[in-house]
Amino acid sequence: MAKPYAQTTDTFEWNPVFLPLYENISKAVVGKEEVVRLVLVSLLAGGHCLIEDVPGVGKTVLVRAVARTLGCEFRRIQFTPDLLPSDVTGTSIYNQKTQEFEFRPGPIFGQVVLADEINRTSPKTQSALLEAMEEQGVSADGQRHELPQPFFVLATENPIDFEGTFPLPEAQLDRFLLKLSMGYPSLADEMAILDRQQKQNPIDQLEPIAGPDDVLEWRRQRADVYVETALREYLVRIVQATRAHDSVYLGASPRASLALFKAAQALALLSGRTFVVPDDIRYLAPYVLEHRILLTPDARLSGVQAQPLILDLVDSVPVPMPKGATWR
Repeated sequence: MAKPYAQTTDTFEWNPVFLPLYENISKAVVGKEEVVRLVLVSLLAGGHCLIEDVPGVGKTVLVRAVARTLGCEFRRIQFTPDLLPSDVTGTSIYNQKTQEFEFRPGPIFGQVVLADEINRTSPKTQSALLEAMEEQGVSADGQRHELPQPFFVLATENPIDFEGTFPLPEAQLDRFLLKLSMGYPSLADEMAILDRQQKQNPIDQLEPIAGPDDVLEWRRQRADVYVETALREYLVRIVQATRAHDSVYLGASPRASLALFKAAQALALLSGRTFVVPDDIRYLAPYVLEHRILLTPDARLSGVQAQPLILDLVDSVPVPMPKGATWR
């Protein structure tokens, strides 16, 4: 996905609290500052992240680096066509000693969960993630099992025109706070990758510099980031504009408004601010909204694409002016 607002990202200044996280992740993930930033936005907002790109660009390395840096329990689910829902959530096993069924948690019971190639499995198995991602728990055999906190799903998928893929249903896509892509590295970055991996994988040398309690505290701080009433209305107007466009069959839901709200708070916190500014909303809107809208058949046949459409919608909504000199 191209940078929609380069002036926002190119001048980004990291909050000193989070700069060490980015620097540590960058030891394994070269030249992807914007991608790392967006993943951390999703983490602080309490959402989940979907990364769509071709194989071999470093999606799995990114997830492993994030888990190691945060000191969180890492679990990996390799999605395949024959994977069953119980292979994800867990199953009940009969214990002959106690003569009772005992629940054996599946790989979804982790703090940072890599759902690798999520669109290679059937929609039935994909749906096993719905409850976990939305309600932070799993129901099995009439009992509810809470997931460890913080719970963060980073899913990867191949482009939908690849052989053997199943498009994610709308309800599943709506569970992801952000959708982004890695993109190919530049010449200099790819040379750096060769140098760093000549003797060993840099990810094996990563040390945790935070812990699960730190993530939960950052999420509490994110919730305290101030959003002016005028900016809340501006945000909602952008989301509602997706429902009124002639090329859009299904617009973004109120869940999208809440996702954009939390993501903007998280981006402000990452940059060291205690308040949201319009550029936070403008920058994040394509990543939050693109996968949440459905284009009409005529629009698709005409070559209309979701990202440029959303950028036009963002530009069409007037930016409110601050009451004082700046937004605070």
